[in-house]
Amino acid sequence: MNKEHRKIRAMIFDLDGVITDTAKYHYEAWKLLADELGCPFDRKFNEQLKGIDRMASLEKILSQLPDGGKFYTMEQKQEWAARKNENYQLLIKRVDESDILPGILDLFRDLKQAGIPSGLASASRNARTLVRQLKVESYFDVIVDPASVAHGKPAPDIFLKAAEEMGVDPRYCVGVEDAEAGIRAIQSAGMFAVGVGDADALSAADFIVAETGLLTLEKIRKQFER
Repeated sequence: MNKEHRKIRAMIFDLDGVITDTAKYHYEAWKLLADELGCPFDRKFNEQLKGIDRMASLEKILSQLPDGGKFYTMEQKQEWAARKNENYQLLIKRVDESDILPGILDLFRDLKQAGIPSGLASASRNARTLVRQLKVESYFDVIVDPASVAHGKPAPDIFLKAAEEMGVDPRYCVGVEDAEAGIRAIQSAGMFAVGVGDADALSAADFIVAETGLLTLEKIRKQFER
């Protein structure tokens, strides 16, 4: 592939930990439910929930119970997952544009100026609400609802769906994630993976920055075109 062909044609973002950080609200919402269910739950355990969807997170929490949570019906689990989401939705009402992480708006503007489309591939079913509250809807060409794909991260489905909706070959897409499950999803989709956060946890990524303030289109382009 020559350098002319090796150009970024789309960038696909995770939401939590990349555009904004609502991890504290997820933690508080899960903590309320876990305490009610008598499941051990602390910030260290909460790290295991990064990048995975609500039902998968609930299963991990229930696995802490003596019976491993194996004897609850799907109906009961769905009710608990819905209750967690209600807790979370109340907590995130306070989110606004001041919660956008450093450097992200500059990156969005640079992508717009360069004519590179952007997509959102978040495991959160509240992603559209958050995008509206952050006032960044105008920067996204597509927002993929996790309910519209068969498998959540680390499966590649949500990233592939975003690329398909933008009409871009996955080989020319860059995915940006802060979770190990997300990096696996990007790479399984055949895309270039940018990790934001801990270098050890995200070691499989093609390019890693410690924080969003270090993310620039110029840096990503240089790494992508190498």
